[in-house]
Amino acid sequence: MAESTGSHQTLGAEAARQLANTTKTPPQWIGVTPRWLVSLLPWTPVEAGTYRVNRVKQSSDGGAGIAIQCSPSDTDDLPEAFVDYEEQPREHTLSTVTTTIEVQTRISDLYRSPMDQVREQLGVLIEMVKERQENELVNNASYGLLSNVAPSMRVGTRGGAPTPDDLDELIARVWKEPAFFLAHPRAIAAFGRECTRRGVPPATVTLFGSPFITWRGIPIIPSDKLHVEGGKDDGKEGGKGGKDGGGKTNILLLRTGEKKRGVVGLFQPGIPGEVSPSLSVRLMGINQRGAASYLVSLYCSTAILTDDALGVLENVEVGKYHEYK
Repeated sequence: MAESTGSHQTLGAEAARQLANTTKTPPQWIGVTPRWLVSLLPWTPVEAGTYRVNRVKQSSDGGAGIAIQCSPSDTDDLPEAFVDYEEQPREHTLSTVTTTIEVQTRISDLYRSPMDQVREQLGVLIEMVKERQENELVNNASYGLLSNVAPSMRVGTRGGAPTPDDLDELIARVWKEPAFFLAHPRAIAAFGRECTRRGVPPATVTLFGSPFITWRGIPIIPSDKLHVEGGKDDGKEGGKGGKDGGGKTNILLLRTGEKKRGVVGLFQPGIPGEVSPSLSVRLMGINQRGAASYLVSLYCSTAILTDDALGVLENVEVGKYHEYK
């Protein structure tokens, strides 16, 4: 439509747009997170989808009864000892995070420029699968971190909100080269408020180009996969967090790596259709309606090599605030 400017008419903006190219973004999904846990876990390749954790049998005295002698005399008999193993060690089988997607070939053929419709559809779906993977690493009933914390490595908060004393107690359990804390962002904010109240602001460290707060030199890594239960972030119907949006969550502390007898992620390399480690995309076929089906599969698990590699601070309240006068 023409636009009138005094006694003259000019080309209107709406009509002019028909000849212009619009700069577009790929599809943006708000659910994507940095997935720091996946990045920070050491990943161990497995064969045949199975990983066996062999452990030494733990005696009641913690191994103090093993006969070891220091500087024996020439007339002393040398001590004798042996190390026994668990006869039925735990085996971890890789879990599958999988889904399928259909793309109408007519759509992907006609509307493939400047962005490939199949690639964009699969790109968003792969992000969703990876988010589900990290959620399973934390919450899966079989191999998730929260489900596999030993009873002796569980700590309760002193007063609900996460305090420096609480994190110190957790460090006292996982004291052999701890790698990082893992906590919901609201739990990290609650810990920051308790530090501010005590006048001990935590230091920061830069990892992957992003700043993280630390406690006793150990980085505190945010992850929304440690759910807040009973508050506005619990994702459940009927959750009542009150006016301050309260709720409870957990904070994990991990030691990682096989050499340190810590927590490791498990994957199987070289699977058919692999587009990234242990993630495959395969064309399943084209049906009678002309829709192409794709199978997306990701295989993963976790293993805790010794019980003292993982601890949890439980019942962490995230809705406590302080007034300063």
